Amino acid sequence: MDISLNIMGSEWMIIIFVALILLFGTNKLPEAGKKIGKMVGEYNKAKTEMQNQIKDITNTETENPEINGPVKSERQKLEKMAQSLGINSENKSDLELKHAIDLKFGTKTHNSDSINQNRFKN
Repeated sequence: MDISLNIMGSEWMIIIFVALILLFGTNKLPEAGKKIGKMVGEYNKAKTEMQNQIKDITNTETENPEINGPVKSERQKLEKMAQSLGINSENKSDLELKHAIDLKFGTKTHNSDSINQNRFKN
């Protein structure tokens, strides 16, 4: 036999309110309400401040490169990326450009790229 309480949201609020009155009494309830209100206000203030800081950081530090159209080859893609990152692409091979772009992003080049680069140098 399954017995469940069919209590809705507003009924829970009444139960919680009655429990608070029993715990704190009618004299301390306004003080508790003020403290809870201050805590909620401080939380909302801190949350808003953090959101604004994150928005400022993401707006100032990330600049999306502008690409005016589709690129037709791997070389054009590398040149566009290098140009948007401020890397001079003249007289550089594709592997050298990839390596320069990886360095700009702070990532390590793949072992296969360095092996291929050594193979082409020999």
